Amino acid sequence: MQCVEQLLHMPRSCRFTQASKYKWLTQDWAGYERTSSDTMLDIHGEDNQHMNISRLQEELQTKQSSLPFDEIIYCNIGNPQSLGQQAVTFFREVLALCDHPALLDKDETHGIFSSDSISRAWQILDGIPGRATGAYSHSQGIKALRDAIAAGIAERDGFPSNSEDLFLTDGASPGVHMMMQLLIRSEKDGILCPIPQYPLYSASIALNGGTLVPYYLNEATGWGLEISEVKQQLEEARLNGTDVRAIVIINPGNPTGQVLSKENQVGIVEFCKNEGLVLLADEVYQENIYADNKKFHSFKKIARSMGYGEKDICLVSFQSISKGYYGECGKRGGYMEVTGLDKDVKDQLYKVASVNLCSNISGQILASLVMNPPKSGDESFELFYAERDSILSSLARRAKTLVDALNQLEGFTCNEAEGAMYVFPRIHLPQKAIKAAEAVNMVPDAFYCQRLLEATGIVVVAGSGFGQVPGTWHFRSTILPQEDKMPAIVSRLTTFHQKFMEEFRD
Repeated sequence: MQCVEQLLHMPRSCRFTQASKYKWLTQDWAGYERTSSDTMLDIHGEDNQHMNISRLQEELQTKQSSLPFDEIIYCNIGNPQSLGQQAVTFFREVLALCDHPALLDKDETHGIFSSDSISRAWQILDGIPGRATGAYSHSQGIKALRDAIAAGIAERDGFPSNSEDLFLTDGASPGVHMMMQLLIRSEKDGILCPIPQYPLYSASIALNGGTLVPYYLNEATGWGLEISEVKQQLEEARLNGTDVRAIVIINPGNPTGQVLSKENQVGIVEFCKNEGLVLLADEVYQENIYADNKKFHSFKKIARSMGYGEKDICLVSFQSISKGYYGECGKRGGYMEVTGLDKDVKDQLYKVASVNLCSNISGQILASLVMNPPKSGDESFELFYAERDSILSSLARRAKTLVDALNQLEGFTCNEAEGAMYVFPRIHLPQKAIKAAEAVNMVPDAFYCQRLLEATGIVVVAGSGFGQVPGTWHFRSTILPQEDKMPAIVSRLTTFHQKFMEEFRD
């Protein structure tokens, strides 16, 4: 402790220069640096791309800009409100009243805010000790808000939910990190993870010193999850001495946009039960379903429908307020529901959660609202569902527009975006383009994405950042730019791709 205090009070420039006294720290930092650079994948795009974006943005701000576009269109990150999506009125009204309770005592408030927003704010504040939204809370989250979320989960699934199983978090990511801390003891501990995958998982596994055990989604069947492939990877890992402890399932998929069928989910639950695996269910896109023949089912609902209780399977599900139709990324709210773990294990999880004291209160409030929207008869009901349906139907149209356009381009194949916020097309690049990328020490799909950015201002993320079958190339694009911008995006992309293919045609 004394060494840590000395380090904290030392000038930053000196912290790593006293080699004799702090040599251990320098060595540990170098090891961490290697881990992060070798294994962590950049979720938003490569470092070079960030620098290019900054350079292009600066040039656009000058009157003498000679760029062939007048704005940068960010299709690289699922950040809806940054691209023009409006916040849901009911959520923001309740949050405003909770953040400034004095408004509730003013007569004019009833002419500005809906009656159910006012009553919900009172209900929430009455459940917060001292009605203090700026104070720390219980490390699992405010009990009344956890109760509300548990009620929402029970209504969604048709099976009970216990608020003591809930840990409210700043988005879904801290929950993932906590579970990896709990599950991974050494490099001999493995986590089955889909490829392609959201890089949060590979990063968290690496940072906690574990081993990622990949299983490949089948692009030819719409990014299907095949139990036979997962079982093969599991058996090979075990033969190599890896103790595989859990499996990550992302449904709906990121970056791939597929929605698992109920039958597929039943097979996954059965597999986890038989193999003794913890099922880590990333369900943050549960509201984003666009395919008419698909429906979201939580893995907890599937497991309970099969007759499996807490003694049969360990299941952790993650939810976030950042996605869905709400898109409240900056408010940082979410939760994980942890079922099937022994009390001693859950006590250890609570200790991990308490290191960060608590998640932010605004995010906790919004998570409770997301799981308990207005009901029929409430003043906000019609406006709420009009806003929700407008956002989701527009996202579905945008997804179809982009998929249809990509599939018309030479060398592109793109599966339907059944859900989530992304398309993940495959690019069949000419050998000449691949060699050109290698000549500048770039991965071929990253090379394509950089050229796309410089020619059009469109930012997408190379598929190599998510993992892919060797020898295949992809990129991930969000469907989040506003609908009136989609024709321009399609036009820019089409023109660029035609010129690119002509330039590098074999």
